[in-house]
Amino acid sequence: MPVVACTRSHSGDDAGTALIIALIATVLLSALGVGLVVMSNTEGAIATNFRDGSETLYAADAVVERVVQDILLVPRWNDILTGASLSAFIDTSLTPTTPRGEPLDLTAMTSEIQAESDATAPWAANNPQWRLYAYGPLADLSGTGTIRSPAYVVVWVADDPSETDNDPAADANGVLTLLAMAVGAGGTTRSVEVTVAKTDTTEIERGQIAQRGQEELNQRARKAAVELPGKTLTVSDMNLAQGGLVVR
Repeated sequence: MPVVACTRSHSGDDAGTALIIALIATVLLSALGVGLVVMSNTEGAIATNFRDGSETLYAADAVVERVVQDILLVPRWNDILTGASLSAFIDTSLTPTTPRGEPLDLTAMTSEIQAESDATAPWAANNPQWRLYAYGPLADLSGTGTIRSPAYVVVWVADDPSETDNDPAADANGVLTLLAMAVGAGGTTRSVEVTVAKTDTTEIERGQIAQRGQEELNQRARKAAVELPGKTLTVSDMNLAQGGLVVR
């Protein structure tokens, strides 16, 4: 009796299974790709925020260093506390623009800082009375245009709250408190509060600052003949016989 072999074709079922596997693989790869993109963007944002935060903190530190030089040149620190003496680092407006293009009201900020200080300070009549002392773009801090930063910096000054004279506008112990704030790119804000004390070497430090300033002027004068086109160089010789200088 002849035997007949029967075969079935499963090509249609195999094709459907392969299509489902391909779709699942595509979805998984797409999800993986989206996850990598999101992770990359997140890491980039974290790195940017860290960089902006560090730059803004350094900006606050830098303006403190700048302002301390001005304070050392003021003989009577009471003039600083009363607002009669301001830093040489002053912007042209009390409503500047932040690096993000938003308006910044320094008068309102001063009021907010004072309100927060009054709410938390426990020294009653000796509570600090914050006064705006210095403010401006960090790029203008050096006056040479070498600082490339969009940060805007502000410094307030107040009397040392440890005094017991009940007069925050009078300095009795040679100590001031500075509050420096910097607003950087992306709206990043950093603050630094420092204490400045007058010591026995303050007068010496003032002299050193003035000497450094004079040395810088002398260096610029010496370089002017070389840096300015067309300027001639001269040599001065001491004439011992006549006691004068001979220029040639």
